[in-house]
Amino acid sequence: MADKLIIVESPAKANTIKKFLGGSTKVVASMGHVRDLPKSKLGVDIEHDFEPEYINIRGKGDLIKSLKKEAKNAKKIYLATDPDREGEAIAWHLATILKDDENKIVRVTFNEITKGAVKKAIKEPRSIDINLVDAQQARRVLDRIVGYKISPLLWKKVRRGLSAGRVQSVAVKLIVDREEEIEKFIPEEYWNIFVDLEDESSKKQFEAKFYGKDGKKQEIHNKKEADEILKNIDKAKYVVQEVKKGEKKRNAAPPFTTSTMQQEASRKLGFTLKKTMSIAQMLYEGIKIDTRGTVGLITYMRTDSTRISEEARKAAKEHIISTYGEEYYENRYYKTSKDSQDAHEAIRPTYAELEPDSVKDSLTKDQYKLYKLIYNRFMASQMASAIYNTMAVTIDANSYTFKANGQSLKFKGFMTLYVEGEEQKEEEKGMLPNLEEKQEVKKIKVNPKQSFTEPPPRYTEASLVKALEEKGIGRPSTYSPTITTILERHYIEKEQRQLVPTELGKVVNKLLTENFTDIINVEFTAKIENEFDEIAEGKEPWKKMIREFYGPFEKELEKVEKDLEHVEIEEEVSDIPCEKCGRMMVYKYGRYGKFLACPGYPECKNTKPIIEYADVPCPKCGGKVQIRKTKRKRNYYICENNPKSCDYISWNKPKPGEKWDSKEAESVKKETKNTP
Repeated sequence: MADKLIIVESPAKANTIKKFLGGSTKVVASMGHVRDLPKSKLGVDIEHDFEPEYINIRGKGDLIKSLKKEAKNAKKIYLATDPDREGEAIAWHLATILKDDENKIVRVTFNEITKGAVKKAIKEPRSIDINLVDAQQARRVLDRIVGYKISPLLWKKVRRGLSAGRVQSVAVKLIVDREEEIEKFIPEEYWNIFVDLEDESSKKQFEAKFYGKDGKKQEIHNKKEADEILKNIDKAKYVVQEVKKGEKKRNAAPPFTTSTMQQEASRKLGFTLKKTMSIAQMLYEGIKIDTRGTVGLITYMRTDSTRISEEARKAAKEHIISTYGEEYYENRYYKTSKDSQDAHEAIRPTYAELEPDSVKDSLTKDQYKLYKLIYNRFMASQMASAIYNTMAVTIDANSYTFKANGQSLKFKGFMTLYVEGEEQKEEEKGMLPNLEEKQEVKKIKVNPKQSFTEPPPRYTEASLVKALEEKGIGRPSTYSPTITTILERHYIEKEQRQLVPTELGKVVNKLLTENFTDIINVEFTAKIENEFDEIAEGKEPWKKMIREFYGPFEKELEKVEKDLEHVEIEEEVSDIPCEKCGRMMVYKYGRYGKFLACPGYPECKNTKPIIEYADVPCPKCGGKVQIRKTKRKRNYYICENNPKSCDYISWNKPKPGEKWDSKEAESVKKETKNTP
């Protein structure tokens, strides 16, 4: 009989914890959730105050039996699921299933899987925090009501299998709205004038940029204005009016939160959100390190706090001083956002001494990349500012003002380790020549440049996460599944890492935003998130929140169903005739994305794939190369004559004159075996 039974979510986490505890302790995994709302029906009893109808998850019967048996044989049961609302809910469901003595079942949480943190948690057990459970129940029930009540409308009016969701629909709206901004954007002309100048004493050249006239800023809107300025400075002398020398500090970014980690991993490593969270989960739960056994390398990866513990701060200080020197350390505290839940720390390495290169051989390539990113970001957050020597010069040319700036790195500080990806790396522009006021500099060349304003950029996964966070939509745990869902539903597509709405996404967004204006909007979604926070803090009963939401929602739903009763959504018509019956084929969306189908169904059942071609010929036979996608949405390239007379297939776009490596074909064939 085990003295202690510890239940966690995953086998990896169980293996990491086992080595910290004695032989009379058993550690088992629940494999995530054990109970949930049924998939086949709403699962929320509207008539009885929104009571959730939880059932045991299909396929987990044997696991639940095993957990009950282990619980019966244990003196004390510790529910050690993740330290967030979802983890609290899993613990509550486990306690409900085990139906054991309440005093026998306790809750423990730890932000990092280290010996000290685990042992401390077991010494300080607590009861399940029902406020956190209720916040999770409120989210689950509200999202279920919205999804299961609105989705059937999409099935009737667009096509079966579609879904609407409170957060996912707002994310699609942001992407569609941005696309509309881009389509409506009208570029405006503007000009810049640059001049290459030389300090005659040092013979050093530098560039100055037109600023304005008589020290006042002036925009150049067209060629006529540019030509007027060029005419007036044609014979002008360039005289230095002002020289400012100084220092500029650049501070380190704070340690990672979930969203900043996702953004940086996207920008720097090219990882999708889903990939980042999957790898971070592995690093948190434990990796087998050659010299140490299984080790949890990072703290819990779902957080919106930038706070770090005093122990971590002390470990970082010792490491930085011993590795780089005293002058590289700076004790830094970062202000956490007012909307942050701040339940646990920022994402950081659990052991300061485990530098990325020291564990590289024990990690996969991608695990190493993400661990290095997290490690370096954390260490840099506790390092001194970088310092630049700066110089700013104002130059007069016949009453027109030009400005030049130069800088050189004086002290690297935190930049020894880390520079944030969204900021352009501070390059060594170099200092300007040692100029003096009233000095004349020699004109080498004048360079006028015509430009046009550009539309706002499309969202990437990184910039969408940033926008969702800034607008208060969703929480750290929701970003990745939200974006994964709208990609899988084909509401959006990725084009060179940019998120673009599909025609289906536009149709669904139009239907939802025009008919559910109170629900599918940014302000409402952010307000709901704040209400979940209040429930978690014990300030509001969760069912009261659902009641207040459901009354207006039910009325709106009835009105929309009535309004849409006789409305038919037009299908997108292609310019390709059906070769069987002559009708113009329409675009449809299936399991693998967009395809062409005859509108004469069921009389005519003709369908055909939409084929995209690369702009280079097949390197083997000269035929056309098709661009296709695997089930995982990865592009691959295949000759249109494959498999009839050519076997060319590759992950990489062919290059003119390139020799094809046929060994690569096996890898592609394996992954595309069952892809249509």
